[in-house]
Amino acid sequence: MNSFTPADEMHRLAKRAMDNGTVASRQEAEALLRGYRIALSIGPDEAIDRHHQAALLTAVELGRRVFLGGVTVEGDLDVPLNVPVSPGPTLRDAVAAAGGTSGAATAGIPLIAIGGLAKQKSDGFSIRAVFDGWRGGIVPGHAEGPDCGDIGPMALAPMLAAALAINEAFLHLSGDSPFAGKRTVGLNLWNLSRSTDWMSCDASAPELSYLPSRLWLIGLGHLGQAYLWGLGLLPYAADAKVEVLLQDIDVITPSTESTSILSDRTMLGEKKTRVTAKWAERRGFATAITERLFDETCRRHHNEPSIALCGLDNAVGRRALDQVGFDFVVEAGLGRGHQDFRSLLIHTLPGEMSAGTLWRDEGEGSQSAVDAAAYRKMLDEGSLDRCGVTLLAGKAVGAPFVGAVAATLVLAEVLRLLHGGALHRLIDMNLIDLAYVRAVPQLRDFSTFNPGFITADGIRS
Repeated sequence: MNSFTPADEMHRLAKRAMDNGTVASRQEAEALLRGYRIALSIGPDEAIDRHHQAALLTAVELGRRVFLGGVTVEGDLDVPLNVPVSPGPTLRDAVAAAGGTSGAATAGIPLIAIGGLAKQKSDGFSIRAVFDGWRGGIVPGHAEGPDCGDIGPMALAPMLAAALAINEAFLHLSGDSPFAGKRTVGLNLWNLSRSTDWMSCDASAPELSYLPSRLWLIGLGHLGQAYLWGLGLLPYAADAKVEVLLQDIDVITPSTESTSILSDRTMLGEKKTRVTAKWAERRGFATAITERLFDETCRRHHNEPSIALCGLDNAVGRRALDQVGFDFVVEAGLGRGHQDFRSLLIHTLPGEMSAGTLWRDEGEGSQSAVDAAAYRKMLDEGSLDRCGVTLLAGKAVGAPFVGAVAATLVLAEVLRLLHGGALHRLIDMNLIDLAYVRAVPQLRDFSTFNPGFITADGIRS
């Protein structure tokens, strides 16, 4: 029998409305999210394309965690499923398994079209999730999409577009941006320079030819599960020998589902390592798990994966990232408060600064919202004591679309490493406005580092 605290049960995006004073109780916060709903649409040509299927399923998985009033999917879904991240055999089955409802879009609710052609301009919120090459983003429903190149979509671009679309819809419904749905927003995962227009074809971006064969994932919550989802979308052959080592010490709690794309309430109390290993093995990956705290006492054995993807949310673990024997680490950190939960920082290690220096002054907590009206009400009513209120108020605000965007950036660092592209020691952005992305080049030379890879047809180097 599992026993969870109120902090373990709190929907991490509902917590935002409590912390910023929009609502006066947890019940009001959850009711607010239940009042949010969206529709997705997909055309007949897009419905049979694996990249558009990937974008649709990503949008459903993220959307149903954010818009608790429901996600409706409009289109011909009785087609074979062509992406291996969801159960089939049809796209309709996969949509249902992801938590979506098939049917006609209701007039007046936000509409996200998955690809397709520009539509007639409407008064309501209507956008398209669009992608080509290494580029993904959103445009108003009536606007043209990005220029088409010769290489076709890179497998993470649909995931990026879907995550940005869910972010945009939430910006609209929450009233956080008056520009939501009226702008063009996107990224070029091959080139993050501010001078690069993601809508324009990038002739320097290569076709995706090489994929990582061995990875160590540290932390299997919000970020770690998004990393796995992105890996699952990469074009590994059915017989590809892919190995992932999964490390975490926590179990699935009721709040996990609100941010973590591979979790649901049927998994409560299960170890995150076991849940993610089952999913990875269904995808065709070989897995190993370790259920111990990641810190400076950990040591990588020479036959274990040399690339680590870190999704930890504590400074102690982060400070150890360059001390345990990894040759290349990509780490993501997300904002924790109601004002900065859309912000993200990505680091690669080893670099000019040690991990100990990077996270030297980082505490284990975050801004506390304990004085917000919703928490004062809990104290006054006696529903929680001071300790319980402090614990609940100290939990992070989180949204699954932020982790999904971060995952595409983290995985893109590894893919650029394998394709001879630019690496970054720091990427700093906020999903409120991607016009101000800061990407600082990694000066360390990794050109002689060969972690092992698999080609898209499944042949190991």
